[in-house]
Amino acid sequence: MIRINLLPHREAKRKQKQAAFIAMLVLGGLLGASVVLAVGGWNASRIAIQEQRNTVLKTENAELDKKIKDIATLKEEINALKSRQQAVEDLQGDRNQPVYLFDELVRQAPDGVYLKGFEQDGQRVVLNGYAQSQERVAELLRNLSGNSPWLERPELTEVKSAVLTQDKIARKAVEFTLAVAIKRAREADETDVLGKASTTVAGSAAGAQP
Repeated sequence: MIRINLLPHREAKRKQKQAAFIAMLVLGGLLGASVVLAVGGWNASRIAIQEQRNTVLKTENAELDKKIKDIATLKEEINALKSRQQAVEDLQGDRNQPVYLFDELVRQAPDGVYLKGFEQDGQRVVLNGYAQSQERVAELLRNLSGNSPWLERPELTEVKSAVLTQDKIARKAVEFTLAVAIKRAREADETDVLGKASTTVAGSAAGAQP
């Protein structure tokens, strides 16, 4: 017996395929949305963690900046205290400068040189005097520039011929004006230490020679 199906089976299969396709599309969309949400959530969590780290770093940087400013302020205060201490020490040392000045002028002035006056302005002293000759003035300059632990950098500002009268006898002389710097006590000590060190090194080198 032959059976004949008169139902629209092709249309039914077509609808079935369309329904399956739509279901797959919906499933794919749901999967895609799930993946997007998962990736977005992961990225959001990572961004939140990084923002927390950035906040911590900013806080630490702010604290470091504050500490650096405190250190800089402390250094400025230390330098100011050192400057004040140095000023006090220099002031105490300057009290003895006239004594050192007179002593050095007596020591360094060669025979034939007569000092008639001087004027001190800070660490600079202007000397006026007479000498038997210009060679005596040159000798005085050499003594002040190299032999004195307290005086340095002499500068001859004026030299001219003069006539001195003593016991009604007129004698030719040289009148001079020079400026010289007077060292502070700490500077003189440093010069003395360096001079001793140089002498020791030179002595050692001379002793090492065959």
